[in-house]
Amino acid sequence: MKHILVTGSTDGIGKLLALQLAKEGHFVAIHGRSNAKLNTTLTELKKASNNDNIIGFLADFSDLEAVKKMALEIKNTLPKLDVLVNNAGVLLTKTDATVNGVDLRLVVNYLAPYQLTKALLPLLKKSETPRIVNLSSAAQSPISLKALQGKMSLGANEAYAQSKLALTMWSFYLALQEPNITVVAVNPGSLLNTKMAKEAYGQHWSPAEKGVTILYNLSMTDLAKTGKYFDNDKGAYSKAHADAYNNSKIEELISISNTIVL
Repeated sequence: MKHILVTGSTDGIGKLLALQLAKEGHFVAIHGRSNAKLNTTLTELKKASNNDNIIGFLADFSDLEAVKKMALEIKNTLPKLDVLVNNAGVLLTKTDATVNGVDLRLVVNYLAPYQLTKALLPLLKKSETPRIVNLSSAAQSPISLKALQGKMSLGANEAYAQSKLALTMWSFYLALQEPNITVVAVNPGSLLNTKMAKEAYGQHWSPAEKGVTILYNLSMTDLAKTGKYFDNDKGAYSKAHADAYNNSKIEELISISNTIVL
C-alpha cells in the first residue's frame, strides 16, 4: 500500500486517478478548494472504491499561505508520502484575477506546487521509492520573470503556457537536486474531455481516461524516468521547450521563485 497525494482531485483526471488508486487499496489523499465539493468527493470515492483510506485536504492554491497550511496538515497526518501528483491547475477564471499582481495561473499552476512540494520533501524522503509527477502541457512559453514578480500582466493562454514551462524547468532542476526522488513532468494530453477544456475551448480531442492512464503509469510503474518530459500527445518521452534545458534561465527562475515562496 502506497501513500499518494493527488492535488486538484475533486473532478477531472485528478478525481479519476484518485479513484483508480483507491480501488487498488492505496492510501489516497485528495485535495480541493471547496469544502463542500471535497466532502462530496470523499464520500463518492470511498463508496465507489470500497476503501476508507481516503482523506481530503483543503486549500485554495491561489493563496500561498493556504498552501503552506495544507502542507503542515499533510505532514502532521501522513507517516510518509510515496507519490505526489501535482495535478491542480487553472486556465480560465471568472475574472483575470491576480494575486499581488501575479497572474492567477502562475500562482496556481507553478508557485503553489513549488511551495507544496518543497514543504513535503521531508515526507517524500521517508518513502523507499518517492516519486513526483508534475502536470505540464504541450503549451509551453518563455517565462517573463517580471510577470512572475507581479510587475507585468499577461493574457490567460500566455500565462498558462508560461506556468507550464516554469513547472517543467523546475521539475528538471528538482530531479538533479534530489537524486533519490523520481521527478517527471508530463503533458497528459491536449484537450482531454475535462471541465477545464470544455470551459476554455468548448471541445475535446481525447477522452479523459487517456490522461488518467498516463498519470497512473508514471505514478506507479517503471515508465517514470527522472528529469524527463513525457508528451502523451506523442505517447513517448520528448523534448520540452528549449528553455527547460537552459541552466542559466532555470537558475534565474528558481532564484526568483525562492524570493516569492518563503
